[in-house]
Amino acid sequence: MSQSYEDKKAIATRVTLWGMLLDIVLGLLKILVGLVGHSQALVADGIHSLTDAASDIMVIVVARYAHQAPDYDHPYGHGKIETLGTVALGSLLIAVAGALGYDGILRLFQDQPLQAPEWPVLVIAALSIISKEWIFRYTLKHGKALNSDLLIANAWHSRSDALSSIVVFLAVLGAMAGMTWLDIIGAVVIAIMVARIGWQLAWKGMRELVESAVSEETLTELQAAADRVPQTRGVHSLRARQVGPDVVVDLHLQVPPRVSVSEGHYIGLIATKALRKANRNVSDVTFHIDAEEDGPWSEQSLTVDQLPERPQVEQVVSNLLKTENRPATEVPRLLIHYLKGGFEVELFLGGGLRPEGLETKLQSALKPLSGFRSLKIWTEWSDL
Repeated sequence: MSQSYEDKKAIATRVTLWGMLLDIVLGLLKILVGLVGHSQALVADGIHSLTDAASDIMVIVVARYAHQAPDYDHPYGHGKIETLGTVALGSLLIAVAGALGYDGILRLFQDQPLQAPEWPVLVIAALSIISKEWIFRYTLKHGKALNSDLLIANAWHSRSDALSSIVVFLAVLGAMAGMTWLDIIGAVVIAIMVARIGWQLAWKGMRELVESAVSEETLTELQAAADRVPQTRGVHSLRARQVGPDVVVDLHLQVPPRVSVSEGHYIGLIATKALRKANRNVSDVTFHIDAEEDGPWSEQSLTVDQLPERPQVEQVVSNLLKTENRPATEVPRLLIHYLKGGFEVELFLGGGLRPEGLETKLQSALKPLSGFRSLKIWTEWSDL
């Protein structure tokens, strides 16, 4: 059973609150011990953790709206709110990384001698590695279950904090061994790591906001699923785009030219089911039913503006049936097939034998209409 929007929002909020609490405690602890223990790398890592907490708050706020059901103003759902949040989070990380890197480089070239870090710095760095790896796995598990890009992104942000703590641990070891400049180098490395993650998040979100297509792999997967629908004669113009965690698809389905409107629609529903089975992220499918391949067939093909509409065809048939003394103030049943730039007519006159010469007279009456190709009359329902 699929989870409701309220369930998803509650889970996303609970997971993020745990991460936020851990980030705040770790961030403050790292900054305090880093200042007392003379480790610029640990201070930088502490600021990194506090940016995690800030991003957690953003996730909670965004999740409140991004997982709401579609409404009148947002018929495709609210997934783009999550995309916007991802861009904002990425931009925040880039800004923080720039500040950390700039400060580290200034300290590296200052005239004052650098102090070696003290042993509590190592303890806090090790604690950070363990705790951030745990919260990474916890958040990633629920992010995948909810198919939430923002929650998954936040999980990887936690993993980056664990990796940055490893950098701090190694840099502090080297600094304590006499290479005090390694602590500053560690701070700059952390800044680069944060900037890289921020760029990846911001770029991915911006691509979604400008309606970029899904990956080639996803598009191939969807095309193959549609091609396997046995009732279709071809699938083309398949397009797909990302709307937050969801994928929106539109495509053209070629079906046998003389199937009914309802059967054509039903084939479209079968294709929709196949697409959703192939990719669980597909939330909305818009299909266009084609009776034949798109494009001109021959020099004799006519455009929509040149072909007659149903009222014109019905009027010609009805007028002729009246002259034959048939009760046909309204055409009993008439099918028009617009194919290959022309049209064909099927007329159903169930309940009697075919009147002598009626087919010839109707063909003559319809012939002046642009694009007329053929006529078939059915006089017994059993003929069908």
